[in-house]
Amino acid sequence: MKRLLVLIGVAVVAAGGTVGGLLATRGSGSTTAAFAPSGPYRGTVPPAGIRAPDFTLESYRGPTIRVRDLRGKVVLVTFLDTACRDKCPIIAAQIGAALPLLTKTERMSLAPLVITVLPQVDTPARIRSFLRKRHALALDWLIGPPSELPKVWKEFAILAAAQTGNANVHSAGVRIFDRQGFWVSDLHVGVDLTPANLAHDIRVALHARQS
Repeated sequence: MKRLLVLIGVAVVAAGGTVGGLLATRGSGSTTAAFAPSGPYRGTVPPAGIRAPDFTLESYRGPTIRVRDLRGKVVLVTFLDTACRDKCPIIAAQIGAALPLLTKTERMSLAPLVITVLPQVDTPARIRSFLRKRHALALDWLIGPPSELPKVWKEFAILAAAQTGNANVHSAGVRIFDRQGFWVSDLHVGVDLTPANLAHDIRVALHARQS
């Protein structure tokens, strides 16, 4: 059933040519990744040519994060909330276990980001506690401003917990964007998200030859 839903998502992308009306080159976001691994990545392979949206959001740590300032780095993006008791704790823990598998130089070239899907509960104190328990304090959790978040969710074509009314029901993939901002891998709990797979795909994106 999961694979069927993936294929349905791909059909929607292919038929419409856009996701949420936002595709740069061919896009800025996507509902779900498209194909089983066939190249160097272990995660699901998204449709080619989709770039990360160019957003600006505030970190729970205080600074403002602009995607345009991250060009040249590999960017990891996932979508979590601190009230989630389903996939979010697993995703954070898997990322927390993956990052130490990278070298210090590799970690310096990576921007690991969480975008909140339930901003009304994701306070800095709750986020810090949530990440500490999962050994994932290296993740930078973006929390607002709240007025900008629906636009970012739409650009990524994801469903937020704030929209479903349930902290456990929301899009929850882990997306990897290469140094040029292209989406190259999508990993999911129970399918292909493991620390080893995640570290592998980050490393492949880091060392991929830029065209």
